[in-house]
Amino acid sequence: MRVKRGVAGHAKHVKIRKATKGFSHPNRVSIKRGRQAVTKGLQFATRDRKNRKRTFRQLWNARINAAARINGTTYSVLIAGLKKNEITLDRKVLAELAVNEPAAFAAVVKAALK
Repeated sequence: MRVKRGVAGHAKHVKIRKATKGFSHPNRVSIKRGRQAVTKGLQFATRDRKNRKRTFRQLWNARINAAARINGTTYSVLIAGLKKNEITLDRKVLAELAVNEPAAFAAVVKAALK
């Protein structure tokens, strides 16, 4: 018996069309180019999830360094002091303190430099 593949093929095309919503015209109307665009978009998404973590860590480090210098020390000396005194605050929390709670950050710096 002959198998007609129209339904399965149409479903694949609908899936690609749904995934390319918001893309530019050629990538939206052509199934072949749409499939390529979706694949490339997923590659970019995977790469940029990793890069977002890297970028935020850079931002936190810059904020901590700026606040540390206001308090008379540097980033590297502060981090070394935190490790030596076994103060376990991650960089995200330190950056948040540096921006929103300068007095609390100053206390942390004081504790780290003992």
